[in-house]
Amino acid sequence: MAQYIHDDLDDEISHGAFINAYLNAHGKQTVNLDKFRTLPSSKATGAQQIGRLTNLMQLTVDTSFWTRYRSDSLNPDFGDTLPQAIPDLATGQHPAIPRTDADLAPHRHLQAIANTAGFHFAWIEQGGTSLYAALAQRVTHPEVLRILLSIGGSEIMHFQTWQDKAGNAPPLTDPTTGLTFPDLNADGELTQTNLIMPEPTIFLNRKFPIVSIIRPTETDGAAMGTVKALTNDGLFIGQSREFFAVLAGLAQAADAARHGS
Repeated sequence: MAQYIHDDLDDEISHGAFINAYLNAHGKQTVNLDKFRTLPSSKATGAQQIGRLTNLMQLTVDTSFWTRYRSDSLNPDFGDTLPQAIPDLATGQHPAIPRTDADLAPHRHLQAIANTAGFHFAWIEQGGTSLYAALAQRVTHPEVLRILLSIGGSEIMHFQTWQDKAGNAPPLTDPTTGLTFPDLNADGELTQTNLIMPEPTIFLNRKFPIVSIIRPTETDGAAMGTVKALTNDGLFIGQSREFFAVLAGLAQAADAARHGS
């Protein structure tokens, strides 16, 4: 787990640095959000006391991605809604890191925090998996398409890795908060933990046979939808209005691109 976390971080830092360097090389404005790194760090022993861009202590995690990738008949591109694998995570606000040393005990409370982190990693990466596929349909230059497909492939690797790891989260009820993680192998294939490859499902038109795909990949409003999802997740709790304005501007610019224009 520790190695995967470090590798994932290295990958994401490289993506941001490369995209900014590419923009700069073509005389375009780069993106720097460092001035918004103002959120407080965890107070637990060992946590670096640095300004943070995101909040990992009040998350509301949408776990419908879990059932979405295991369904053979439902796809959000058709307007379908999938059930939550971990219903409790989709309501309330839950820490994915210890907030203080008080969160280090009892053991089941700390394990619930670790479980939350595992599912949140997978949720973030499934979003990136869909986003790159969606934005690739809007680009107008072959080299930019190459960048999106190449980085997007890396995000798919992240998603499958973290989905596999999240499946190891033990069933439990947090004695401190009441947050419950059910036995995902008790209710059939829709939540089965080792089904980490996309089950074939409907795509483009229901008349076609089901096929194993990334989903969703609908391109309309894809970037703004991602911003809304990250906001609903709680990642930006405590951020300023200016931050949300900048984020919305970036998303609107991405969604305004048109293939062939």
